[in-house]
Amino acid sequence: MKAKTKMAFYAILSLSGLLMGYLYWLSQRPVEIVAVHEDGNHSYVLVKNFPFTFKGKLNWWLENKTMLKKQYDIPKPSSYGSSTVIFWIFGEGYKEEGKYDRFCFEDMKAKFNCIEKEAVFSVSESKNMGVMFTVKDGTYRLRENGEIAKYIYN
Repeated sequence: MKAKTKMAFYAILSLSGLLMGYLYWLSQRPVEIVAVHEDGNHSYVLVKNFPFTFKGKLNWWLENKTMLKKQYDIPKPSSYGSSTVIFWIFGEGYKEEGKYDRFCFEDMKAKFNCIEKEAVFSVSESKNMGVMFTVKDGTYRLRENGEIAKYIYN
């Protein structure tokens, strides 16, 4: 019985190591910006290999916001100072509008101008609220002291 227990333990340990290695490999792939679409003061960035965690997404934004401004001229604030950048997973590429829950880009006049709705991160800035980061588990606010805290809506 002890030999079977040891074998099961080593099998689980090996599988755990492989899974951790695979997740590490996934997290180290560079983010690929496929396209950028604009609608007023909203910018939509289609990405592949975006980080999984909030901290990874935030760090990627902080490291690349200057590049995004230089290369794509985003964010583009409105006349009153507000802007939003939303990062979407590109997935299987552009699709036809047909399906119920797709997000379509009006700046494309092609038949295939929609993607599956899978927003993974957004950055909004306004004079009243400052900089806000939104992910699936909630919204975070950049405080004046540089601290980032979860934002609770009243």
